[in-house]
This record gives sequence, C-alpha cells and structure tokens, in this order.
Amino acid sequence: MPRPTTPLPDDPLARLVGQPAGAIDTPALVVDLDAMQRNLARMAEFCRKHGLRLRPHAKMHKSAALARLQVQAGAVGVCVQKTSEAEAMAAGGITDVYISNEVVAPQKLARVAQLAHRLAAEGGQLSIAVDSAPGITRLAEAMNEARRASGGTAVIDVFLEIDVGQGRCGIAPGAAAVPLAHEVRKHPALRFAGLQAYHGRAQHLRTAEQRREAIAHAADGVVATRRALEAQGIAAGLVTGGGTGSMACETASGVWGELQAGSYLFMDNDYALNERDPAQPQFEHALFVKSQVMSVSPEHAVCDAGHKSHAIDSGLPRVHRIGSTPDLVVTGCSDEHATLRAAAAGGPLPALGDIVWLIPGHCDPTVNLHDHIVGVRGGLEAGTVERTLRVDARGALT
Repeated sequence: MPRPTTPLPDDPLARLVGQPAGAIDTPALVVDLDAMQRNLARMAEFCRKHGLRLRPHAKMHKSAALARLQVQAGAVGVCVQKTSEAEAMAAGGITDVYISNEVVAPQKLARVAQLAHRLAAEGGQLSIAVDSAPGITRLAEAMNEARRASGGTAVIDVFLEIDVGQGRCGIAPGAAAVPLAHEVRKHPALRFAGLQAYHGRAQHLRTAEQRREAIAHAADGVVATRRALEAQGIAAGLVTGGGTGSMACETASGVWGELQAGSYLFMDNDYALNERDPAQPQFEHALFVKSQVMSVSPEHAVCDAGHKSHAIDSGLPRVHRIGSTPDLVVTGCSDEHATLRAAAAGGPLPALGDIVWLIPGHCDPTVNLHDHIVGVRGGLEAGTVERTLRVDARGALT
C-alpha cells in the first residue's frame, strides 16, 4: 500500500525546518531547493518553447510533493514504473499517471484497474504500456472485472511499447504493432493512445553525436511503426519517451510529442559525465548526500556515507567542492563508509568532523534508500532548512 503523504507527527526531521543547514545530521539526503527550482523552470521553458508535453518520471524522486511541483510548473502528469508507485502518486494528489512499463500479474492488474476507476472518478486518467497480446487480454479482463464490481465505466489509455534500442521490453518497430493495436481496440475498457518509445541506453552515451545517432535510429523505428499503423487505418496517437540525456534529440526529430525526462530535476554525477548538447538546457546538481569525516589517516579520510546512503551502480559519488572543501575523490565505499583521498598527490585532506557533500552517481536508487529528503534554501552551507520531503514511494517495488 502507498505511504501517507502528510507528514507524520513523529517525523524525526520535522524539527529541522527553520534551522540552519548545519543542523542536519549525517548522512542525509539533501536537495538544494534553489538549484532544483532553476532546473524545474528551465525544463518547463524548454517544453513550452518546443510545444512538447512533459511527463517527468517520478520513479526518480518518488515524492508526491515534488510531482505536484512539476505539475504546477506545466507537466501534464507523471510516469512511473511500478503499480505501487502509481498508487503512491495518486494518493498524493496526482491525477494523471502513466505506468510506462508492462504489468502482467493478475493481482497487480486488479490494482491497476481499481486505480484507473479511482482516478477516473476524480476526473483523472491512468495509462499503461503493453507489449504482448496476453498482456492486453489480461488488462482488459481486470478492467472489466473492476467495471462489474464498481459499476464504473473507466477507460485506461494503452501505449504499445516498441524497442527503439534499449534491448529490454517492447516489440520490434514496424508491422508487429498492428495486431496489438487491433487487439487493444477490441476492448471497450481500453483505449489505444499511442506508442511508448524510450531509448534508455542513449541517455548515457557520452558524446552528443553518439546520442544524436542513437535517437535518429530510434526515430526511424517510430516512423516505421506509425506508417504501419496508419496503413491499416489506425491513428498512431501520441509518441512518448525521451530522457534527460537525449531530450534535445527527441525534440529535434519532430517525432516525439511527450518527454519523460526525470533526472533533470536533481542531476546526478553520471549525467554530468555526458558532453552537453548545446540545444539542451543547462541543468545543475541539486541532490547531495551530506556526510561527515569520521576518521583521518596520513593518506586518506573516511566519511560516514556508504552504500546504504547512495547507490554506486553508475559509479562512485563525486565530492562537491564548496567553501573550503579540499579537492577530493571518493576511491571506495562499503556499507557505512566512503574513503576519500586528495585529488592530487600530496594535496590536503579534510579534518576530523569536517562536512563533505557528495553528488550521487545515480539519483533514482539513491533516493530509494531514504525516507525523507531535506530541502535547503539559500545554499548548502549558509542556507536554511525550508521543508522536508517524504519519499512516498520508497520501496514501492510491486
């Protein structure tokens, strides 16, 4: 079940609101609200300028409060990957939610159908991706059962996922979409809405040219699919996809009508390693792990933020240079520790008790390690805690 979105009376971080950033205990996940707000505004302006819908991926921040901020800034809604994430976003007041992933288990599809009816009753909409005929049939059965049980008439929007280069879910581009679109259209509780075309591998290709080539190939697959559908009298509908790393490429193609970029809000270290496409807004790092030096030796120091505080699937975190922080690199991590060394031989190390701010390698799984995010306004060192954000969908894996 989704977690409640209202702050709990015993929220251990509630006391921090109004206090200086220095009062935040370590390790803690902290968002620079000023940087985040600039990222939010730049993305909203980019989409307005290019006439694109924005449906940011809430699996990145897992926070209904942040999802509401994105909607207030112009997003049409959010997308998620899990049924439980969709439930958490809906419980937090988001009425337009897209599960951009396949759901085939009957018990999950029953929840999907119930959520579709609940959102419809609130004037909202639930959408979902499919890539198989059995998946479509099972979805229709669940929707029909929910209709019988509730007396409702909700319709769920269905997007056919095509594999445009990720090599994960999705059917091959082209004619394979036609029988599936026909299958969707057979069921009154399902509405064929368009194509899911997300190229995840392209997000972290390091050069802008590599990303442009990958998305050009993806666009060819989308166009071939759209033509196959239209040849059979089926309107292809909306094409949704794109991410923070490649969004300028999808935009320039003229093929996509909706972007699913999510990491732009926080920007992790892995995205910072990409060569920036000049056609894309400049996003700033906004998410940090506050840590403290707990041990010092002649050759290295150790801070108190290890694997349990930040994910390293996309590499070790980067030390954020701020104020008097020496130039450091993280050279290793364990459960509760990160080892720090001087970036240059013989360089200075931090002192015992010093604060070290880490930029996570991958923001999505890092957020999933924390119950709350502490929001600071006015800078990480001199700023003030303005709010705490509950990670509503933490552990939402089903």
